[in-house]
Amino acid sequence: MQKPMASVFLCLSVLLILSLASASSPSSITLSLSPITSSLTSTNSWDFVADITKFTLQRAYHLKTPHKRPSSALHGSTETPLYPKSYGGYSVSLAFGTPPQKIPLVFDTGSSLMWVPCTKSYTCDNCTFSHVDPKKITTFKLRRSKTFRIVDCRSRKCGWLYGSDVQARCPGSRPQECPMYLMQYGLGLTSGRPITETLDLPGNIIGNFFLGCSVYSVQQPQGIAGFGRAPTSLPNQLKLRKFSYCLLSHDFDDKPKSSPLTLIGTKSSAAGRAHGVKYTPLLKNPSKSPYNEYYYIHLTKITVGKNKTKVKLQSKFLVPSPTGNGGTIVDSGSTFTFMDAALYGPLIKEMAAQTMHYKRAHEAEVRSGFGLCYDIPDARNVSFPELVFHFKGGAVMELPVANYFSFMTDLSVWCLTIISESSPAGPSVPVGPAIILGNYQQQDFYVEYDLAHHRLGFKRQKCGLKKE
Repeated sequence: MQKPMASVFLCLSVLLILSLASASSPSSITLSLSPITSSLTSTNSWDFVADITKFTLQRAYHLKTPHKRPSSALHGSTETPLYPKSYGGYSVSLAFGTPPQKIPLVFDTGSSLMWVPCTKSYTCDNCTFSHVDPKKITTFKLRRSKTFRIVDCRSRKCGWLYGSDVQARCPGSRPQECPMYLMQYGLGLTSGRPITETLDLPGNIIGNFFLGCSVYSVQQPQGIAGFGRAPTSLPNQLKLRKFSYCLLSHDFDDKPKSSPLTLIGTKSSAAGRAHGVKYTPLLKNPSKSPYNEYYYIHLTKITVGKNKTKVKLQSKFLVPSPTGNGGTIVDSGSTFTFMDAALYGPLIKEMAAQTMHYKRAHEAEVRSGFGLCYDIPDARNVSFPELVFHFKGGAVMELPVANYFSFMTDLSVWCLTIISESSPAGPSVPVGPAIILGNYQQQDFYVEYDLAHHRLGFKRQKCGLKKE
């Protein structure tokens, strides 16, 4: 239960899939996922925690009020490793080009564009926050590949980014390049040119794969493996029936640990119901872009404590409106779970009522950005109320304490790792998803996106030790 709070931003090392050119496809391929970690001293613990909460809130702001974002198929199944990262995400490595170049990417179910840091002149400003040397970022070298192509302005793939009317903006009849993109991620951004390349997986090659070749970024040291619901995402380009992952817990060290990210294609025999998995429907998304890229699920209630006390939540915030306001999305790119103030307030009130025997650490709340912290020097005898998320269809996510309270060892403080704009670091954004289920709460859960049956499944298991 005791987890040092030293590293919370995870980067995912991604798995990728088959080629039309393959004469025969193996039934499955396995790759690994690992956390990204770093060592932190007691002198910078507050700054690190404050940065993590700040970045989570900035990402929540982006997901709630995003700028409008202007194949081949996988026939079998494959797995790739996911690695936890020190900046709160998970990393997955994919190989592009001919000959293949392996590039680490952030695994992100909250966005859809696949992009890589591109060319020797790639520049990343304000990227040292993630303990990455901007001069040592792994980049994709276009000139070393025989198979990259610039996307034509009149192609269907260009329309994936800018809409079908992009052709009206293509001058003349001769081939024109698809316009450069500018994508925003909270306070970060990336800009580059759409290209097509080969995606190389163990025993499988996928041709004409659409991705972004970024030449400039801000606060985005690694590329993004977009697993959202738009046409540009990996699941859509590969026509996946299902993908799943199991996120390693945040142990915040640099050991090369990983857990599997599994992709299931159109002809795989592994596309049925997994043993012991509880399912809840994936909701039909709001029509408004880009909310229609998110994975919405219906949280029906939250209970706290052994007596399963129901938190008094306003039901109107639990289901997305046609314009995208309200509802719950699942996002591997967010570290902590975010809740709108109208939902967060009642949760904090109930949790605080059941932990009155502990001393509140108000200074820690201000300095860290968390909304509920306790000063408990003896971590061995601590006990917190149970926290359970209940979803439509009867699926229940019983969170282990380590997934919602974190102990900062050098500070002797426990903090609830669910945040809101009502906490000290948060902006007020009463639009977009009301709840963003982050990766910290998904640790040591098998999570399955059953796209063929429009449902999300999950079950607790020790990640990295057991193959699903």
